[in-house]
Amino acid sequence: MRALVLADGDTPPRARLDAAWPGWADGIGLVVAADGGARHAAPLGFRIDRWVGDADSIDPAELDRLAASGVPLERVRQDKDASDTELAVRIALDARPRDIVLLGAFGGARLDHAIANLGLPMLAAASGTPVVSLTDAARVTWLFGPGPDGAPVTWRLAGHPGDLVTLLPLGAAVDGVPTHGLRYPLVDEPLPAGSTRGLSNLVDVAGAEVRVRSGALLVVEVPARLDR
Repeated sequence: MRALVLADGDTPPRARLDAAWPGWADGIGLVVAADGGARHAAPLGFRIDRWVGDADSIDPAELDRLAASGVPLERVRQDKDASDTELAVRIALDARPRDIVLLGAFGGARLDHAIANLGLPMLAAASGTPVVSLTDAARVTWLFGPGPDGAPVTWRLAGHPGDLVTLLPLGAAVDGVPTHGLRYPLVDEPLPAGSTRGLSNLVDVAGAEVRVRSGALLVVEVPARLDR
C-alpha cells in the first residue's frame, strides 16, 4: 500500500503530475491531509482518510465539511513541537506503507516550511520506508544507507533517457555510490559533503539506478520534456 500526504504548499494539476511521473498514484490506499493541504485532495481525485493540524490554514467551513463526511480529524494545539506535515507523515508511517508520496511540500509563502519538509524523509529512515516529494518539475528522494538489514539501499530512477539527475550528500560523506544507466557513472565511490560532483547527471537508459552503502544522499530527478 502506498500512502499520500498532502501538505499546504503548492501542488500542480493532476494532469501535469501524470505527465511527469506516470504511475505515481498507483496503489495509494491512504490519504492523510495536513491542515490546509486538504484543499488539494478533490482536484487531484482523492478522498481524505485522515486529517491532522492546528486548523490555522484551512477554512472552518471546509473542516466542518470533512467532519460531516466522516473523515477522522486530529486537531492539535498551535504551540506544538512538530509541524502539521510532520504529524501527517508520522500518521502515514504508522500504517506501514511500502512508500509515502508527499505533495505540497514546497512553494507557498513559507520557505522555512519547505526546508523543513525536505528533511522529513529522515523520519522514515529507520523503517526503510521511502518518502518521495513530488512536483511536476522534480521528484525528490532521500536514500539512507545501509538499509534496516545492513545491505546497501538501491533506488530505481523514474526518469527516461535525457532526464536530469542530481545526487547531493548530506552531512558526512556518502560512501559507496555506484550508479547504473547514468551518462556520467559513479563507480562505488564516495561523495564528500559539500561536493557538487553529483550535480546535473543525465539518465542514459530507462531503469537507471543509484545505490548507497552508507550515508544520506539526496536524489533530485527532473524531467527533460513535459507536455504543458
